[in-house]
Amino acid sequence: MQDALFPFVGGLGLFLIGMMLLSDGLVAFGGDVMKRALARFTGTPFKAFASGALATVVVQSSTATTVTLIGFVSAGLITFSQAIGVLIGASLGNTATGWVVASLGLKVNLGFYTLPLIGIGALLKLMGRGRAKPLGLAMAGFGLMFMGLSTLQEGMRGLAAGLDLARLPSTGHGARLLIMLMGLALTAILQSSSAAIATTLTALHTQAINMDQAAALVVGAAIGTTLTGALVTIGGTVHAKRTALAYILFNAAAGLLAIALLPVFLAAIDWLGRLRWLNADATSLAAFHTLFIAVGVALFLPWVHPFARLVERLLPDEPGDALTARLDNSMLNIPSVALEASARALEQITLRLLDVYDEMLSGQGADTRHGKLSHAGQALDEIYRFVGRIELPAKDARTSEQRLAQLHALDHLMRFRTRLTDLSQAAVDLTEPGYGWALEHSRQILALARQGIEAHDLFPHQEALEQHANALTGVSREVRNDVLQGTAAVPSSAANALKLSDTARWLERTGHHIARICHHLAQGHQAVARTTP
Repeated sequence: MQDALFPFVGGLGLFLIGMMLLSDGLVAFGGDVMKRALARFTGTPFKAFASGALATVVVQSSTATTVTLIGFVSAGLITFSQAIGVLIGASLGNTATGWVVASLGLKVNLGFYTLPLIGIGALLKLMGRGRAKPLGLAMAGFGLMFMGLSTLQEGMRGLAAGLDLARLPSTGHGARLLIMLMGLALTAILQSSSAAIATTLTALHTQAINMDQAAALVVGAAIGTTLTGALVTIGGTVHAKRTALAYILFNAAAGLLAIALLPVFLAAIDWLGRLRWLNADATSLAAFHTLFIAVGVALFLPWVHPFARLVERLLPDEPGDALTARLDNSMLNIPSVALEASARALEQITLRLLDVYDEMLSGQGADTRHGKLSHAGQALDEIYRFVGRIELPAKDARTSEQRLAQLHALDHLMRFRTRLTDLSQAAVDLTEPGYGWALEHSRQILALARQGIEAHDLFPHQEALEQHANALTGVSREVRNDVLQGTAAVPSSAANALKLSDTARWLERTGHHIARICHHLAQGHQAVARTTP
């Protein structure tokens, strides 16, 4: 038995390692392109579906697509309805692995011919530079995957001789559900539906199981592949949980429909075989996988928006801080997505503090000001911790520059909040005539900052912001000079003179903090724009 068991376990392990290396290499090699494509080409449900399918085929991992997508939804880069379209596409794109295994891996001993790829890929990974390293990783993974398939076939033939798995019950819905659950459990254990499907294809190819059993196992694997995405969302935001739930519901619905109508699906596959469009082997199983997922796509894609509303009702918004609601820990290992999420959180908290400052300039909101500023301080601390935990790739100048810009923006936001707190505690009434000199420039700064942040484009306003901030500095110095010389148009008491001088300094520094916040937010956007085609 060990002569069969050892090659089976070893072959499965080689295939798993190969899939992981291939997926990691492809994501590292073209991951940014995939992420930008997902964010850009998801305007309609069909575009989102096509993007998800293509991205999954390219990176050879629905898990990589869905984990990235969960980060996108949490960050607010795409809507939940768009995410559902991508998820449906990822499910269909995930069937491509079965076709590759059935068409090539089981018919040709590619394990021998791909051995040079493993060696070349390893050398590129060790000695290459730049993008050659992830390309070498992908090449080595591709070679290991087919080498594992060859070893897996040897082990499966031995197991088939010692264990007659085909004698397991396969007729009736109860038996099919049981085998489907076995496929789900196998996928959960292996953490890879591709490995579970490859094992099933190999078992069918070596006649260890029959077509009915193989079909039920593939359905279980299709449902089981959603578990990784669900695990990622544990402790995550409601947006991440909704994405994972939508993926589970779609695959479960398509899978249960396939189990219920299994004789119909198999009859369709048999008919395609009689037309000589399919061979009566593992290729038929790959076709079945694609067919039942495609039926699910046809049923769900026209109803994406109602489906999204259903999931939102099942998982309503959780009470919490709206300023940091999209900072999901699951995206920390996807730097570009995590930094985009933190950038949006910084924009939201800047707008919140600008609103408080506007109320102060207008003499309003005194009763709620302390609570708002305290809440903003807590949110800033949470954003700072999140940005500090983002896992940056080694020697990635773009993400390093983006995070540095965000840390500078955070520094000025904290100082800005402190200025507002000082002004509030000093009970300064900025509507008094003595502060009219500051209102014009301060309100111009507020308006320009708001326009730029709301449009996600601060570059056109940078020069004007700096001009008003510098003008505020000049007027502030004149006011303080008048106070010292006793010529200021204020009551002559020393206390009032000191209060006016301090307020002038606060207002001057507040204007500069706003200008610098906008400058660093713009720098963060510029770091991303330089790599966006």
